[in-house]
Formats: sequence, structure tokens, C-alpha cells
Amino acid sequence: MKVLLIGGTGLISTGIVKHLLTRGVEVTMFNRGERENHFPRSVHTIKGDRNDPASLAQCHQQKFDVVIDMFCFTAEQTRTLIDTFKNRCEQMIFCSTVCTYGAKIPSHVLIDETFPQEPVSDYGKNKVVCEKMLLESHAKGDFNTTIIRPSYTYGPGRSMLDNLEGDAVAWDRIEKGLPVLCAGDGLGLWVATHRDDCGKLFAYAAQNKKTYGESYNATRDRIFTWDNYYHEAARALGHEVKLLHLPASMIVKADPQRFALLREITRYHGAYSSAKAKRDVPEFVCEIDFVDGFKEAMDDVKRRKEWRSCENDKVYESLIKTAASIGILPE
Repeated sequence: MKVLLIGGTGLISTGIVKHLLTRGVEVTMFNRGERENHFPRSVHTIKGDRNDPASLAQCHQQKFDVVIDMFCFTAEQTRTLIDTFKNRCEQMIFCSTVCTYGAKIPSHVLIDETFPQEPVSDYGKNKVVCEKMLLESHAKGDFNTTIIRPSYTYGPGRSMLDNLEGDAVAWDRIEKGLPVLCAGDGLGLWVATHRDDCGKLFAYAAQNKKTYGESYNATRDRIFTWDNYYHEAARALGHEVKLLHLPASMIVKADPQRFALLREITRYHGAYSSAKAKRDVPEFVCEIDFVDGFKEAMDDVKRRKEWRSCENDKVYESLIKTAASIGILPE
């Protein structure tokens, strides 16, 4: 099998390549070649810009069985993707997102692939457009489309988010014994999937005919509350966490741009079922414990000297003072 991965050195892409190589697949990556690459020489690289149709056309030099696109976010990019690979591959695997579902909660709590797509963020809205265009191409016979929707995916190469922001200052506060913030009552639902577990679904969906024309969530089974999440993260750091709760609206109001993650995503429940994926792709088994995965990711942050300090963070300290006056420390 020959697979072209548009991306390859990003977070989930790294997990995908790992499992494709385990399958004995011939892997080629298309990217700008600007990130760390620790893959063996057997992984080929075509350097280029996926936003430049002429650059992407370099991939015409050989025909691929499967194309996996990790960096398609707009209708324009999707049109270029379709024009480039129409009738030139058997399967197109598209990395979408659970953000396409929006903020509602089903009666059975866990969101599966039948749940209506009513996204609240521009990111989610754009991904829905991309999905529809690729499924239309599937219906026309241009190639077989498979949609995969990861939720929060973590691992080496990127810092860990918390309930408030992507590159969280909370981890430095925990190491220093300082209290940290959690929005609401700390009982919001969340999932976190290691990049190697998530990558397994992409890798083993390749040329799996059961996945053609289908969409899948790519999440582990375990559902956290945010309080759970912080406590396990602290355990990975070798500390305990002192949690203070504050309404999400108050945190967002303090700095809407900084806390955009909370405003658009983490203030809502994010609990998903991947039963369909496990049914059709039995190799998709999530095995990496969160505490172990968290420690691995944050050790890598320290290695890259990208640890975020909490010093002189006036916005956060102001919120801590407010939360301390009205918040409740969990038992």
C-alpha cells in the first residue's frame, strides 16, 4: 500500500506514521519540512505548500492508494484537494473534528456520529463544509471518502491544554504549589486521547472498505470531569492540585482572546462515543494511560525549553483572587 500524508510531522500525523510503518506501508509525506522529523529514511518527503495548487501537483509524480489530509480547513483547500486527487487515489481520509457537533448534549450524554452537526465555532463550521464537499466527491466516484473526527489529542510536540487555554499556565502553578482555576463547578465532561492511539484509527482505516463513505469519532473511552483531569495531571507532575472554581463567563470576560478555548469549546461538555470506529476498525484500541501520556508530553515540553511560566501573570492572579473570595475548594 502507498499512502500520501499531507502533513506528517504534526501531532496526530506522527501517530499515524508510526502505525502505518507498523503495517509495512510505503509512506510519503507532503509538507514544508519545517518541523522536527525523527522518522526513518524509508519515509519519503515531498516539500511543498498545500495552499499552492502547483506545489501540491508535485504529488502527481506517483499514484497513491490512500491520501490522508491533516491540514485541510477551508472550502478552497478542499476544492484544491479534490481537483488534485480526483480519480488518482482509491481512498481519501479527511481529518475533521468533533467541533462539528456543536454544544448540545444528547439524551444519552455521549455524542456519536448520528448527532446533528451544529457547530458553534468557525473552525467547526468550516470543517463541516469540507466534509460535505468530500462526501459529494465520494458519491460521484472521484474517490472513497472516510471522515475521522478527533477530539482533544495530546502527546510530545505540544503542551497540554487545561480547561481555560491551550498552552496552560496551570502546570507551572501546580509545580509551584499555587492554586489553579477551573470553570464552572468542575463537573464538565471531557476526553483526552494520546496521539498514538488516535493515529491508529487513521492508519488502520486505510484501505479498509468498511470505512468508505463513513464518519468516525476518534476518542478513547474514558470520560473525565474537569476536576478529574486536573487531579490526574497534577499526579503526573508529582504534585497535588489546589482547585478554585469560577463561572466561565467571568473568566472569558477577563480576556476573551486569551481564553478563546474556554469561550468556544471547553465550557461545553465534550463526551464522545467511538463505538462505531471500534466496530469497523478493530485495531483501534486506546492503550495509553492519561497520567503516563501527560508526563511524556510535559517532559518533552521541558526538553524543548517551552515550559510556560506563571510569573507576572496579572490576569490570572486577579481571577484567582476573585475565585478565592467566592469559589469552593473541592473535597
